[in-house]
Amino acid sequence: MFKDLTLGQYYPVDSFVHRLDPRAKLLSTLLYLISLFVTGSLLGYAAAILYMGSLIALSRISLKYMFRGLKGILFLLLFSVLLNMFLTPGRVVASFWFIRITEEGLIQAGKMALRLVLLLLGSSLLTFTTTPTGLTDGLEQGLSFLKIIKIPVHEIAMMMSIALRFLPVLTEELDKIERAQMARGADFESGNLVRRAKALIPVLVPLIVSAFRRAGELATAMEARCYHGGEGRTRMKPLKFQRRDYLFVAVTILYFVLMCVL
Repeated sequence: MFKDLTLGQYYPVDSFVHRLDPRAKLLSTLLYLISLFVTGSLLGYAAAILYMGSLIALSRISLKYMFRGLKGILFLLLFSVLLNMFLTPGRVVASFWFIRITEEGLIQAGKMALRLVLLLLGSSLLTFTTTPTGLTDGLEQGLSFLKIIKIPVHEIAMMMSIALRFLPVLTEELDKIERAQMARGADFESGNLVRRAKALIPVLVPLIVSAFRRAGELATAMEARCYHGGEGRTRMKPLKFQRRDYLFVAVTILYFVLMCVL
């Protein structure tokens, strides 16, 4: 059921986007996600699609793999579309009983669906092209200015990286538990909403137990390797901006300015 969740996974290929500095990708992803909320025009969304399509092509990740993760947000996508379609006032184009579909609602629903898809694609591309170690180092160095006010940047970056890394692990564990319960006669598809929710209890309880067990094992492994935070730690491969990173950030900034104008 959750095997198609791809957010948090790393896609190991050699591409231009994979070779970029993690800090450049983090900054560009942040600007891209913000740009989706600062524009509402069709030209703006066309520019966002063109930008994301170019990055996917440069990353050499198949479109089938990229869109596979959208299955996890189908319910949210459908709920958002229906909510905007039925509750947005405007010129009525169709009506049934007390339900009215307006022209403005259809436009707003389409924009919202497109925005959610682009948000997920942008976030997924970052994790597909950046290793957990690179993501942690990029976050730590990108937020290093916060150390002035005594914020534990390294610990925050480590927690975020571990959380992203655990997403595919827990998804795989959930799929195994679900298959095991189905082999024992569990039914997750039939019945009303309340019955389906009750049927998930035999799945969620072992999943929570497994998550705590994995967290304990990870903590023990980190203590065995003498991990005590980021103070005094060095890196085998220090991050360094190169010409391609400056070029990539410059193009993203130009794209962001264009989106603000549109």
